[in-house]
Amino acid sequence: MNKTMDTCESLNSLLRGELSATETYQQAMTKIGEEPGATELRQIRDEHRAAANAIRQHIHELGGQPQQDSGMWGGWAKAVEGTAKLFGNTAALKALKQGEEHGINAYERVLQDESVPSVCKTAIRGTLLPQARSHLDVLNRLMSA
Repeated sequence: MNKTMDTCESLNSLLRGELSATETYQQAMTKIGEEPGATELRQIRDEHRAAANAIRQHIHELGGQPQQDSGMWGGWAKAVEGTAKLFGNTAALKALKQGEEHGINAYERVLQDESVPSVCKTAIRGTLLPQARSHLDVLNRLMSA
């Protein structure tokens, strides 16, 4: 596998995670409705959507083919939805938090990948990773409310 293919696979992995996060937040919002926290969850969903678009753009610029769906991570979205229906909002928020932690770890792994161009790493360090960390802060606050 060449360097560009390795890079595109790393970025596609992040893209699948962002697509899954978008689906997961969308499903959690159907459970939470207009209860407190709905506005924040909507904002986080929109940020995940924007992150997916940014990653997609990087993949295109490298000449790669962006993934079209969340793949196996879509199962995570369905699990969160089931959790929310069975156990309520706190369990859904905890599951969302786990997803955010997984995403942060994925971004940190890609930052260690020498095949990933510095322009992509700059976007991750400057926007995507801080954004994911801020999502944890919001979820922690919502869970303690």
